[in-house]
Amino acid sequence: MAVFWEKLLSAWISTRIPQQVADVDIAALVSNPWFFMPIACWLAYMVYRQKWKGIIIAAVLILVWFVSGTEYMGALVVNGEVQIFKIIPVLVGGAVSLAIVIYLIFGGSD
Repeated sequence: MAVFWEKLLSAWISTRIPQQVADVDIAALVSNPWFFMPIACWLAYMVYRQKWKGIIIAAVLILVWFVSGTEYMGALVVNGEVQIFKIIPVLVGGAVSLAIVIYLIFGGSD
């Protein structure tokens, strides 16, 4: 079973997807009409239909994506050791984000 996971991990790394995701140029991506127009149309449709749950969930996901690329996240592990005092705020933020999404999906009415 370990051989299977090693092959799967090496296949994932060989695609260079993690590096490509890390190297995303956000300014160019947002100014690209092929990316921006579908997002803007979706957002306008969600506002028109007053689907606030979907908008908030998308905002939380975009925020998590943005925060995961900050220098703070890169400094969580130093010399192979997790910096516990730096990771506690990340865990609290993740728990709050997850609680908001779970509440929006399973909780209150639309």
